Amino acid sequence: MINAVIVDDEIKALQSLTWELTNFSDEINVSASFTNPHEALDYLDRNTPDCLFLDIEMPKMDGFQFIQKLRNKEFPVVITTAYNQYAIKALKNEAIDYLLKPIDTDDLKDTIIKIKKYNKKNFTVEKLDEILVNFNANTIHKKITINTDGKLLFLESEEILYAESDGNYSTIYLVDGHKIVLTKKLKEVNDLLPLDSFFRIHNSYIINLQKVKEFLKTDGYVVLTSNHKIPVSRQKKSDFLDMI
Repeated sequence: MINAVIVDDEIKALQSLTWELTNFSDEINVSASFTNPHEALDYLDRNTPDCLFLDIEMPKMDGFQFIQKLRNKEFPVVITTAYNQYAIKALKNEAIDYLLKPIDTDDLKDTIIKIKKYNKKNFTVEKLDEILVNFNANTIHKKITINTDGKLLFLESEEILYAESDGNYSTIYLVDGHKIVLTKKLKEVNDLLPLDSFFRIHNSYIINLQKVKEFLKTDGYVVLTSNHKIPVSRQKKSDFLDMI
């Protein structure tokens, strides 16, 4: 018997998936379900299910943030999403599975087979985290979600110039001159940004590649369209030039 946990902020979607899973009562049991991701995290700190069904789009905390906050990572995760199947086609074979809403019964049967074949030695939530970052980065017109000061900011890539590290804090500099200070390390900020538009050019800086105006080879700096000068580390120089 597979003990599953469901996390989805939409009560109807949660009830629908619960109903679908109960049709497989001889194979799967819904041991807990949550519309509040914080309550789900607390439960998963104390319990280890056989599988987690996780919605991507949640207003309080999206699926990417949820996975980053998971401390208990000894179970496979199935993503539930309304995204077009072509957007996730390239990732389909890397994650344990994605289920498209509304969830098809035959797809769910296939997912249960995959859960049974799950092997924690070659698949971890950390790997899924990396996959989801790529998924987030490559989803067309996906806005960048920034959680700060008790609110969510939704930014377009072109609104951001660069991000700078300050120990356990980071600052995002916007085109309009505003700054956003986050209680996140630069690595965490890097994970939020689209890989095709942003590049960690230095241990302390991430730049928007579309905002690069010049590269001063002798000095080892890039100049952005805002005239900010950002240092380029020696180790990153070659990769930066390849990206440009």
